[in-house]
Amino acid sequence: MKKTLTTVSSIFALSLTLAACGGADAEDTVTVGVNGSGIPLWEDIADQAAEEGINIEVQEFSDYVLPNEALNNKEIDFNAFQTISYFDNFIEDHGMDLEPIAGTYIAPMGLYSEEYESHEEIPEGATIAVPEEDTNQGRALLLLEEAGFIELPEDFDGVGDARDIQANPHDIEIEEVDAAQTPRVLPDVDGSVINNGVAVEAGFIPVDDAIFIEDADGAAPYINILAVHEDDKDDETLQRIAEIYHTEETEDVMIELYENSLIPTFVEDVDELRDY
Repeated sequence: MKKTLTTVSSIFALSLTLAACGGADAEDTVTVGVNGSGIPLWEDIADQAAEEGINIEVQEFSDYVLPNEALNNKEIDFNAFQTISYFDNFIEDHGMDLEPIAGTYIAPMGLYSEEYESHEEIPEGATIAVPEEDTNQGRALLLLEEAGFIELPEDFDGVGDARDIQANPHDIEIEEVDAAQTPRVLPDVDGSVINNGVAVEAGFIPVDDAIFIEDADGAAPYINILAVHEDDKDDETLQRIAEIYHTEETEDVMIELYENSLIPTFVEDVDELRDY
């Protein structure tokens, strides 16, 4: 079942300069924090920005905490790795002065298995791994509900854990693991719910390899964003990068690179972005 996305699985240095060094002043050089799967797209965005004298440097992070800490400490200028729901929950819990400036795409979460070709084949009493972080786990539980495994309260807000399960008619055992480990536990479980970016980094093509995938129509809380420090929300260079992200060229590159596994969702109105 597993397919390799060669463009994404190329090896990159931890900190990678994607734009040419000439042509821009120092103040027009900005650093974006991303996870590994986001690097190929930012390579193209950096090329577009370089034509306007903006140099973009990319710093890769391997978890979902450090990119926001780095942004809050102004060690990077913006980041592009998280959904709006995760962002809102994180900054509330950690008291950070960060703001979203644009929506980018929806990356549907999927259920994967090394043993079963369809979610309907997964037996009673199966073990399914889910990301342990509250927003990721809540989203995974909604996916399992959509697949018919469990039932959640009608007022479930997408943030929570297995204790929120209201009914479990198939006696599914939920195994919580770090989001980055969800592909690695596949040999030991019947199924694993894996974030889109983590799946891509593991060599999967989500629309082909997931045995059940999230319905994008109901995924408004999971629009990915560009986030900045509150002090920089009106910065012209960062706003211009958001505009470049929203170009037709970027959309075409995204679709080609990720083989339709990402859904471009170019929201410019921050109030609309947060009204989920």
